Amino acid sequence: MQPFTLIFLAALVLTTLVRLWLGARQMRYVRAHRNAVPDAFSGQVSLADHRKAAAYSAAKTPLAFAHILLDAALLLAFTLGGGLQALDDLWRGVFALELLANLALVAGALLIATVLEIPLSLYRTFVIEARFGFNQMKPATFVSDLFKQLLLAIVLGLPLLAGVLWLMQSMGDNWWLYVWLAWMGFNLLVLAIYPTFIAPLFNKFTPLEDAPLKARIEQLLAKCGFKAQGLFVMDGSTRSRHGNAYFTGFGAAKRIVFFDTLLKALSHAEIEAVLAHELGHFKRHHIYKRIAWMFAMSLGFLWLLGWLMHAPWFYQGLNVTTQSTGMALILFFMILPVFSFMLQPLTSLYSRRHEFEADSYAASQSNADDLVSALVKLYKDNAATLTPDPLHSLFYDSHPGPGQRIAHLHNLAHNS
Repeated sequence: MQPFTLIFLAALVLTTLVRLWLGARQMRYVRAHRNAVPDAFSGQVSLADHRKAAAYSAAKTPLAFAHILLDAALLLAFTLGGGLQALDDLWRGVFALELLANLALVAGALLIATVLEIPLSLYRTFVIEARFGFNQMKPATFVSDLFKQLLLAIVLGLPLLAGVLWLMQSMGDNWWLYVWLAWMGFNLLVLAIYPTFIAPLFNKFTPLEDAPLKARIEQLLAKCGFKAQGLFVMDGSTRSRHGNAYFTGFGAAKRIVFFDTLLKALSHAEIEAVLAHELGHFKRHHIYKRIAWMFAMSLGFLWLLGWLMHAPWFYQGLNVTTQSTGMALILFFMILPVFSFMLQPLTSLYSRRHEFEADSYAASQSNADDLVSALVKLYKDNAATLTPDPLHSLFYDSHPGPGQRIAHLHNLAHNS
């Protein structure tokens, strides 16, 4: 057995076992605390709602286990099981042109993985989400969304992939730099066109008509120095009862979007506080920092791929005989999560730090108590567990735990 094969198997086993262990810890921890509402939420969240959140969290864990095991099995089938090599042999018998064979290999592998994920997505939507009263999506909408996603992959994804493979094949040893520039340009383009061309394919967006709320929000925007193209309401209730608010777009195309479910659940003051938090991300330059971080990481990964694609042991260790740009690309990004998973706490920590900063900004521009009230309602309405396992949160949670976040906001309110 090749040395890299042993390294790959060890990393895969370690990552899979850690992910399963973290999921089991989360389920045990939530269940162990299901019979007592945390003191910070006493009088605001009923024991029945707290138990519902625990049951919801526990119900999602077996599905998470299925995802983990499917990921591991699929990766083994594609690599050591010979799946990618079989696909490559198939397409090389169909296409004489190297670029087309590589394009078919990568697109075919991604399509197989996507199709195998559909049953789990169906179960999550129409069993778990429906059981807890969140799902509003009809089967026809589910199928329509899949079709639209496929269409977007063809219209946007295939040209990008073809361009990447051509650059890898044609630009010599420094191809990774040209691919990185193309990747940056593509992401900035998607950010610019998403609000007006992509998002409306899936949801209906209408201008905010609540005049008092609109006036209140516009006053907040002026105070924060934020210019938006418009205030919109999204028909999130056609798919789910979960609520949210966000701003999207890039440059002059920025717009603020409220889920209709959020507008029904919160008061005007609470909506203002939630929006102030989102504006905090803008004012603290979190969006640009995250984009810069993503571009820096992608540059490093592409440089690493540029080195690995010329190493015979990289292919041999993963049971592949064809050394091509397409094979190197799909192999690298398939195994990358296995080797990078243990770094996930760092990215989660970075994200939680930004959430604390956005909360601090919101407390300075609106009422911290209103944000607390809004968060408690959202935790309750979304059946978010108030007692997550600390170690599970360390790896996975992009937001601070409910107790930490509420305590932080209370401190801000009392010290203002």
